Amino acid sequence: MDITSHLTRTVSPAVLEDDHSPAKKNLLEQFYAIFAARLADNTTYDRFANESITLDDQAFYDRVWTDSSQRDQIARELAGKHDVDAIASRGLIAMAAPLAFYEIKSLAGSTPVPQFLSDNLASYQHHIPAWASTVLPGTMSASTAAADEPLADTVSTTTTAAQPQQEEQQGGFLKALLPIIGLIILSALAWALLRGCQENPEPVATPAMSQQVAGASNIEAASLRVATDENSELYACRMSVGDETLQTNVMAALTAAFGDEANKCRADVDDHFTVDMPVAAQLTTVLPILKSIPNTSMVIEGDTITVNTSDALALDQLIADLKAAAPAMKVQAERPLDLKDEIENSLFAATNAMKNLGDNPDPSDVARALSVQIINFGVDEATLPEVNKELLDQAAQIIAEVPDIKLMIIGHTDGQGSDEHNNELSRERAEAVKEYLVSQGVDTNKLTTRGMGESEPIADNSTEQGRFHNRRIEFVVNDEPSSANDGLIINNESLDPDLNPLDSDNDDVLPDSDDVLTDSDNVTQDIDTAN
Repeated sequence: MDITSHLTRTVSPAVLEDDHSPAKKNLLEQFYAIFAARLADNTTYDRFANESITLDDQAFYDRVWTDSSQRDQIARELAGKHDVDAIASRGLIAMAAPLAFYEIKSLAGSTPVPQFLSDNLASYQHHIPAWASTVLPGTMSASTAAADEPLADTVSTTTTAAQPQQEEQQGGFLKALLPIIGLIILSALAWALLRGCQENPEPVATPAMSQQVAGASNIEAASLRVATDENSELYACRMSVGDETLQTNVMAALTAAFGDEANKCRADVDDHFTVDMPVAAQLTTVLPILKSIPNTSMVIEGDTITVNTSDALALDQLIADLKAAAPAMKVQAERPLDLKDEIENSLFAATNAMKNLGDNPDPSDVARALSVQIINFGVDEATLPEVNKELLDQAAQIIAEVPDIKLMIIGHTDGQGSDEHNNELSRERAEAVKEYLVSQGVDTNKLTTRGMGESEPIADNSTEQGRFHNRRIEFVVNDEPSSANDGLIINNESLDPDLNPLDSDNDDVLPDSDDVLTDSDNVTQDIDTAN
């Protein structure tokens, strides 16, 4: 996992906002490497491991480096390297530190942060400048100094050659290499020119597995969420993929493992997601392993598989089996539920997604950004939490300004309680969100609501984490006309996507073009009473 690239993609936009300065972006990228190396030290990390660190805690940087002279050195060196004002450099670093910390904790999952960063040292070591050895713990300095290559003094986006560490000893050698380096550069330019002349060239430096731009801020890794019930049948399934080819491949693997139950898997097919999934080729082996254990959840996202099960004894064996089936993937147990952390991270991610919408955004992107947030209602309550109102204020402004946007707000509960109670509770929670948005200026005709109760889980209902994921509010595009009653919707493909394009079964909640309609099919459904 390339930690610095991930942080550059997720944290830097929040720090820089509308400032698109390449120099500041490069400064932050290099800081992330130094910061990660510092957190890899157990002694450093233990100082604040149990603290409650907020996303705007700019004093957190001072606690990571308690020596003010080291903090000054970091800001000064990075400022000089990237031609940024030293005061601005210090401000950027202080803003980025708590945000980067939260992202790193999220990436680490159940793995201790220092261990995670030590295991992934190779992914960011080459971004660490030589001078940083004086501000890093001795163990980290020793490990980086032992590398075959000297510590890099550039970030990954810089293309100039590295400066010599000791000019007197290496000057003659480098001079001898200059003609060779020149030939290599000329050859590379000629090759790129020839590739550019091809009719359909693949972008230079793009991995063959994907033609999408790696690291683009609006592209997310394709993902798959699957859960089994107490009988090891498919209980929940969601996928987010970049094209129908990947959707078809994933569906084929699901069908091979779960048979017709695979038809319940809902798909979000959009170029917002990558068109590749690193584990796709191993899914026919991975999914049967999951199926063998009841009450189990699995999330595949990028190069990581996260699993959880109500059977603690089976968890270690499950992880071992998945590692053997997909050795290139990182397999980890879902970490214990940290409610505050989950909510804050979701709001941070949703805020970033909202900021990246731009002018006149696509309604589906608005819906997806809003669905990122966790709205954690109180037990058996439908009162909107205060912590979500700031983000919904931003959403209200966007929704009000987009003329043709129509959204449906859908409430979901976990599996505890009766169906009737959960349907009503989920509808009331969706209504609470709508009422707040309307109070902030959104036209009521742009919003409809639906309560799904426990009928559409995305995780197991046997673990605390699974139930937490299932209690949620989702936004979808409502692009079909509706009556004055919010309870009606007709053939909404955003709510009811094509579950399995390979069949002609009546497997959708609302029939669409891939279904064979019969007299008993009811195209218009009463949303207020839907299960």
